[in-house]
This record gives sequence, structure tokens and C-alpha cells, in this order.
Amino acid sequence: MSTESTTIERKMRKERVGTVTSSSMNKSITVTVERKEKHAKYGKFLKKTSKFMVHDEADTCNVGDTVRIMETRPLSKRKCWRVVEVVERAK
Repeated sequence: MSTESTTIERKMRKERVGTVTSSSMNKSITVTVERKEKHAKYGKFLKKTSKFMVHDEADTCNVGDTVRIMETRPLSKRKCWRVVEVVERAK
């Protein structure tokens, strides 16, 4: 067997950058991700937001921090993202 056939190729995991909106839970935070989408008919750009439950193993993130999150296996019912890094601390 060659090494190419024995290694399992993993898909690229999704990454997002967002703002921490809640950090009152143990090892969990809520991150809000904003994106802009163009309206189909009128062409105006609209802000759309998504909220994610994120695993924060070190429990270091605070409200207002900008963080990079990555998709992972399900850790609980609503939590399948984890913190990769803190991009910017809240001022």
C-alpha cells in the first residue's frame, strides 16, 4: 500500500471572524458574524448576522473581542465551532 491511499484527506474547515457577544458560560462563548449581501432586486447591500456557539477551552475571551473561529465536530447540541485565535482584544 502506498502512503497516499492510507492517509485520509480532510476537507478544509470553514473559518469565520466575528465579535464575542456573550462569555458568561464556562468554556463557551457566543460569537456574532456579520456579512453584507446584495439585495436581488434593488442592489442595496444589507447587513446579515449569524450567531454561533463557540468552544473556548482556555476561557480567555471577553465581550467585545474579535475572534477567528473554525468549524469542528459537534461538542454539544448547539456547539460545533471552536476559537482559533483572538484577533483583537476589546478596548
